[in-house]
Amino acid sequence: MSIGEAWKEWMGSMNKEQSFKLLDTFAEAGGNAIDTANNYQNEESEQWIGEWMEARGNRDQMVIATKFTTSYKAYAIGKNAARNQVGNHKKSLYLSVEDSLKKLKTSYWDHSTSIEEIMTSLHQLVLERKVLYLGISDTPAWVVAAANAFAHRDFEREILPMAHHFGMALAPWDVLGGGHLQSKKQLEERKAQGEKLRAFTGAGDQNEIEAKFSEVLSKIADAHQVDSVTTIALAYVLQKAPYVFPIVGGRKPEHLKSNIKALDIKLSDEEIKEIEDVQPFDVGFPHNFVGPRPNSNNGVPGGIVAGQLGYIDYVVDPKPIGH
Repeated sequence: MSIGEAWKEWMGSMNKEQSFKLLDTFAEAGGNAIDTANNYQNEESEQWIGEWMEARGNRDQMVIATKFTTSYKAYAIGKNAARNQVGNHKKSLYLSVEDSLKKLKTSYWDHSTSIEEIMTSLHQLVLERKVLYLGISDTPAWVVAAANAFAHRDFEREILPMAHHFGMALAPWDVLGGGHLQSKKQLEERKAQGEKLRAFTGAGDQNEIEAKFSEVLSKIADAHQVDSVTTIALAYVLQKAPYVFPIVGGRKPEHLKSNIKALDIKLSDEEIKEIEDVQPFDVGFPHNFVGPRPNSNNGVPGGIVAGQLGYIDYVVDPKPIGH
């Protein structure tokens, strides 16, 4: 999302030369998966990524994930004229895929869209109060039933336990708080340089909970002798499940290098607890009643029901690498 100049007013500016430098740094560090979307930076993101891959001759070495649904042509031809280039309908899908292929200078695509992906996106719109009610049309009953069932799932309450059980991988985004996880030192440096925090998903200042998280992350960062609190935040996410591949952004190579350092950070159980204690998480009913799977809870039964069991040995689930 950060690659491009069209959204510089609220994303910061990064020209093509700087974007190529960032992508080169990523590739040189062994990275090969890039996330984008049809509308990011008014299409500059896909265009520049495509030009970079063409210039470097590395398309077959890269894994590119992009997205449709958003109105990616409205900036150029107006909202009314771009009616067919927005939404989940078939014409929007095909137009978007064809345009993305051209911009990315590639020729192959997996254009299937899962129920989970669509429902997660709709759920986010409801949370943002951009959609008040959801409806569905011309859809088989089994798809409606599956979508409705998925709508009642929650990432930490439902998705993480499911991923543990089935050995599934997770690719969460916005894991660094939209750039709002900053130490006091980092905030002072940004202020001195005239830089503001990103305001894409909210205010341009830290809120109370972001400040509290930043304080704890800063303390742990000092203990691990690293400068950036986001290094610790990313290390935390990597240690929440065995197979986690966070989607992260940034505008500067030094930000990327700081993120990569998270791969070498091994947080203790005490440090993970200290982070999570900033904002206690309520798993809700029925999870607090039946308890977590003992396999994913270090072999210890929990909850009202499971807590009444006698002693039983459990095979513990795999842990994240190095934890």
